[in-house]
Amino acid sequence: MDNKVLPHDVQAEKLVLGTIMSDKNALNEVRDMLTRDCFYDRINQDIYSAITQIDSRGESPDMITVVNEMKKTVQDVDPFVVSQIACYYTADIYQHAAILHDKEKRRRFISIGMNMQNRAYSESEDIVDILSEAEEDLKCMFQTSKDNIYTIGDAIKEVSCQMELNASESKQLTGTPTGFSQIDSRSGGLQKSDLIIIAADTSSGKTSLAIAMTLSAAKNGYGVAFYSMEMKKEQIAARMISIESGIPSNEIMYSRLLPEQFNCIDKGIGKIYDKPIFFDDRSNSNIDTILVSIRTMKLKYRVSGVVVDYLQILSVNMKGSNTEQQMGEVARRLKNLAKELDIWIIALSQLNRDSLNPVPSLARLRASGQIAEAADVVMLIYRPELYNKFYPEPFQNSNVNGTAMIDIAKGRNIGLAKFIVKFDAKTTHFSEYDYSWDMPQQSQEEYKPF
Repeated sequence: MDNKVLPHDVQAEKLVLGTIMSDKNALNEVRDMLTRDCFYDRINQDIYSAITQIDSRGESPDMITVVNEMKKTVQDVDPFVVSQIACYYTADIYQHAAILHDKEKRRRFISIGMNMQNRAYSESEDIVDILSEAEEDLKCMFQTSKDNIYTIGDAIKEVSCQMELNASESKQLTGTPTGFSQIDSRSGGLQKSDLIIIAADTSSGKTSLAIAMTLSAAKNGYGVAFYSMEMKKEQIAARMISIESGIPSNEIMYSRLLPEQFNCIDKGIGKIYDKPIFFDDRSNSNIDTILVSIRTMKLKYRVSGVVVDYLQILSVNMKGSNTEQQMGEVARRLKNLAKELDIWIIALSQLNRDSLNPVPSLARLRASGQIAEAADVVMLIYRPELYNKFYPEPFQNSNVNGTAMIDIAKGRNIGLAKFIVKFDAKTTHFSEYDYSWDMPQQSQEEYKPF
C-alpha cells in the first residue's frame, strides 16, 4: 500500500466510547451503526467489545463495569487509559459514529480490493469464485438492520399469499420436506429460521431420524450441512447408503461383502452420490467454530438447513456458568443464527434417564429447560421395545416391534401431535407407517399455536 495509513479517526472513537460510558441512552442511538471493526485502535476495540457484552446482560456500561469486563478477556488492562477515554463526551454521538462507520467501510473496501488482487496474481483459483466472493462481500457491507424493517402492510401481504397458496389445489410445501406426512401436513416442512430439537434416550434413533430428514431434504434439492461430534463423515455416509440399499451400515463399513450386496450398494450410492449434503472435517465441539462453519456453508453452498449432533457435547466459553446456562446459551445462539441466515437448524439432544417411566417428556431434556424455550419445535422419540413396554394412549394397541412414536411436544405455530413411524433396526431407518396394516390412524393433538 506504499506505506499508506488505513482510514481511521481515533479522536472520534474516543468521543463515541466516552459518551456511551457517560450516557446510558447513547448506545441505543448508534448500536445499529457500530461494530467492533468500526474501531481502528485495538484498545478502543476491546472497550467496545466490553460495552456490548455488558449491554447484552441488561446492565449499563460505565467506566467501572467496562474495566471489570475487560479484565475477564484482556491482559494488562490499564484502568487509567479507560478513565481517560471515559472523560470524552459529545452531544452529537450519531455524527461521530457515522464517521467511524464510514472509515470502517473504506477499510473493508481496501481489504476486499487487496484480497482480489492477491488471489488474481496466484492464478490458482477459478476467477468465477473470486468474483462471486467479492460480490458477496460487497453486498454484505451495507446490509443493516434497516434492511429488515417492514410495515404491518408488508406482513399482511405475506399472510395473504400464504392463504392463497393453502387454498389452491396445487398446494406445495412452504418448507423443506421431512419425508413424514404427519410433520409436513402440519408444518409445511422444515421452515426457515426454525430451531428444531430432536430428543430421545441414548440409542433410540436421534441421529437416524435426522439422517432420514436430511436425505428427504437433499433428494428434493435442498442443501444440508451435517455436523456430528460422535460420528465421522464416512459413518454417516454409510448409514445413508444403508437406507438406500438395505444393507446394514456396519456390514458396509466392516464386513466382507457378497457380490449381490455390492450390486445393492452401488444402486444405493447412485441415488445419493450427487445430492447436496456437506460435512466439515475441520469442525469440532466448540460452538464458535461450528457457527463460523455454518456461515461459510450458507455463503458457499447455499444450504437450506443444518443438523448438529448433539447439544450436550458442545462446548461454550462461559466462565463461571453451569451446564444448564451453557446449554441454554448454545440453543439461543443456534436459534439466532437460524433466523439471521434464514435457514432451519436441527439440533439433537439427550434426555435424562427415567427407568420407571421411559416415555419421553420436555421435562427430561438433559441439562436445560432453556433448550425447549429457545426451540420452535421439539420432537421426542420413544421406542418402547427397548424397555419391554407398550405405547401410551391412544397407541396402546399398536405393535411396538419395528416402530417408534414421534411426539411433537412443542410446536410453535403448528401445535402438538403424536404419531407412529416405522423403524428398521437393521438399517437404522425411520419411515412412514401404514396405519391400515393393523389399526386405524389415531393421534392425540392439542393445538397451541403460541
